[in-house]
Amino acid sequence: MKAKKKRPLGRPPLREKKKPTNVIILQAATELFLTNGFQDVSIDDVASKCNVTKATVYYYFESKAALFTEAMVQMMLFICDHMEAMLSVNEPLKNRLYNVAEAHLQATFNIDLEGFVRETKNSLNKKQLQQMQDSEEKMFNLLEQAFIDAIKANEIPEVNTKFAVHSYMAILKVGNYRNSDKTSLFPTVEETAENIINFFWNGLFQKQDE
Repeated sequence: MKAKKKRPLGRPPLREKKKPTNVIILQAATELFLTNGFQDVSIDDVASKCNVTKATVYYYFESKAALFTEAMVQMMLFICDHMEAMLSVNEPLKNRLYNVAEAHLQATFNIDLEGFVRETKNSLNKKQLQQMQDSEEKMFNLLEQAFIDAIKANEIPEVNTKFAVHSYMAILKVGNYRNSDKTSLFPTVEETAENIINFFWNGLFQKQDE
């Protein structure tokens, strides 16, 4: 009788699942990282949330930094897909930028993005940081193409599209500002998005329109 072949340590059993194990781990890790920050989340925390062993997490991801990087890259790719859909609709550019701003603010309402980036900068290696930067660059490229297309269609005046995109993204970060009592600058996400877009639009195009 042949001995039963042992599976590698940490490899999950082969059985039908609603979602692949690595996807479940990524989703759980993303939620934990965004809620608690990088430093306060351990592989044990991720394993517990997924109801798998620590060895299973390490089977798919060699370190917490690798898990974090993949979680953030996948999150940004998901955002890119939604951003592309919002920028592709047949509406004026200003409306589309408002829709992106509103979605961004809703998704990041309870997240300290600036602190999040600072916390992880020294925990990732150059390759991991580059992976995240490449994913972020895709978002910038989508926005820049929207400006280029709007210029070609004579919807907006000629502008430096890279300056426009980086200005837009910088102003979006203002929407995440919180007062000392944790309240936002404006009562609602919709009002915050409207003020951001009006400020951006008037600042970029007012002189050309006069």
